[in-house]
Amino acid sequence: MNDNIVKVFEELKRTGKKAFIPYITAGDPDLSKTLELLTILAENGADIIELGVPFSDPMADGPVIQRAMERALKSGTTLKKVLQTVRNFKSRYSVPIVLMGYFNPFYAYGIEAFAKDAGAAGADAVLTVDLPPEEAKLFVDLLWKEGIVSIFLATPVTNEKRMQAINNIARGFIYFVSVTGVTGERSALPEGLKDKVDVIKSKIKLPLVLGFGISGPDTICEYAAHVDGLVVGSALVKRWEDACKSNSGSASFKDFLSELAEACHAQLQPK
Repeated sequence: MNDNIVKVFEELKRTGKKAFIPYITAGDPDLSKTLELLTILAENGADIIELGVPFSDPMADGPVIQRAMERALKSGTTLKKVLQTVRNFKSRYSVPIVLMGYFNPFYAYGIEAFAKDAGAAGADAVLTVDLPPEEAKLFVDLLWKEGIVSIFLATPVTNEKRMQAINNIARGFIYFVSVTGVTGERSALPEGLKDKVDVIKSKIKLPLVLGFGISGPDTICEYAAHVDGLVVGSALVKRWEDACKSNSGSASFKDFLSELAEACHAQLQPK
């Protein structure tokens, strides 16, 4: 059984902190830079890392991550090469890796072969954006056999029946999507989101993390008391895009990364 993610949340809860979960796209702009970026994340406060598997039709992603996936595919990134990058990273770091992607690349690889190879590479979890829990049992079981947990999405419009289906099959944590729409930075998240998060959290057995639209430390501070962790994707991917274009961009990227980690790790008083 893979309990790396469980241990992360237990330790953070014990110390009154929230999980900082950065998302990056594998292969953006190429896989050697991805390994470099994974190292930067691991050494600058990431508790768990979501590694996006590039796909030609990323329907849940906004323009920033779409561009990242286009760059990754153009550089020759394949799922097999992504798994080798995970293997290289995990030979040096214990930070849990969540492979986040669409079902098509996993299916094309062969779901049994993917489960075995992902497990051998050291992946800790898989989040399949477009695979509903009602249709996921075979894939989930194959992953679990290799010690990989399955993460599922919930949204502001997830009804009680779907939430129960997620609760029955998910492991690791629940990824709560803040908006009904695509990924991307937002100046503000929807009204009533905190109440919805609190309701969902009362009905599930797993830690709840919030993602989509987390634009910076201020958003983290506003919602941290209501969740167990926060995912930052587009805001980081955009700054990484800028950093890769400029020799001086790396320093400002690391500064932003540190601000995000510090916001998640600020000691919180109980609600």
